[in-house]
Amino acid sequence: MTTDAASTVSETSRELARAVLIHGPISRSDLGRRLGLSPASLTRLSKPFLDCGLFVEGSEDRDGTVGRPARPLDVRVDASRFVGVKLTGDDVFAVLTDLRANEVGSARRVLADHTVEHVVARIDEVVRELGGPDGLSALGVCVGGHVTSARVVTRAPFLGWHDVDLATRLEGLLGIPVTIENDVVALTSAEQWFGAVRGVPTFAVLTIGVGVGYGLVVNDQVIVTADSGLGLGGHIPLDPNGPLCPEGHRGCSQAMLTSQSVSAQVSVALGREVDYDEVLRLAVERNRAAASVVTATGRGLGRLIAVIANIGMLDTIVLSGEGMPLWALASEEVIAAARADRDPDATPLTIVVDDSGVSSWARGAAAVAIQRSLGRLAAAASE
Repeated sequence: MTTDAASTVSETSRELARAVLIHGPISRSDLGRRLGLSPASLTRLSKPFLDCGLFVEGSEDRDGTVGRPARPLDVRVDASRFVGVKLTGDDVFAVLTDLRANEVGSARRVLADHTVEHVVARIDEVVRELGGPDGLSALGVCVGGHVTSARVVTRAPFLGWHDVDLATRLEGLLGIPVTIENDVVALTSAEQWFGAVRGVPTFAVLTIGVGVGYGLVVNDQVIVTADSGLGLGGHIPLDPNGPLCPEGHRGCSQAMLTSQSVSAQVSVALGREVDYDEVLRLAVERNRAAASVVTATGRGLGRLIAVIANIGMLDTIVLSGEGMPLWALASEEVIAAARADRDPDATPLTIVVDDSGVSSWARGAAAVAIQRSLGRLAAAASE
């Protein structure tokens, strides 16, 4: 087989594995239609995955055809284990997952400082707490910042890092493949493959919490550019009368939607320090200052949703991040503001809420590790 032919087979095998992972259990006829494969080609390409135990066959199904019943294909989700790690300026949070990024365990370590050596040591600790590297297929790490080649953290403001080859350090310590990714890109990949919108070809992910993040999937491809991870969605103007962000922009998305800004506004109004959770609790208790800020934040979030949907010409938005407890209090304001800024003849918006908090970030890191591992498995199966 020529190099080009082998590469084509490997890519087809990867797409087959991806389709079964995302959509399984799935009938062979549906797989064939999705991938443009004949029954003979599908049988040939599936056999290595069945032989190695990655694929399993379900109970017999006539598959909509006449003749011998077919067995739908699925993945054995416990065939591999992965760890996903979310790095912040405060801590290391990790989840242990199966092959579909379902969380089966978690661990956390507080960061005493931001030196690379200290952070790497804390990552090593959480990996070992979750069973150690011997039983893992790969490790994924996501960070708020700019990442290149899925290995090097070129800029991480919360950690004060520049040009840190984190993957090489961790691979040398743990002896398993490591993937490094921007946190919003990782989360977007997880929503694309394993979230409630899997199978939706075009959608956006909007995150609120410590920062404001924006991810985009177009025609089933996560959009990644040289500027991914720079927080370009953080200063979109939302309210000309809103608060100032640290850069001096009035009513921008960072000033309106981050947990720090929400807490600061209520703290000033009450004359004492309150954190984000207390703001939400006070709003439930009908505290006037907290309720007013929460309402304004909801309206700002709705306006940002409309901007993204209108400019991106899409109709599905996934909301996520550690700030999403806001949704329970301000969903009506969010939806009303999003509708008000959208053409009435446009396709109605679908807003999907992922309120799993910090776990969603760590599962995103696991998802990118799973994606890379699937490529390796497909390449091995096609040899």
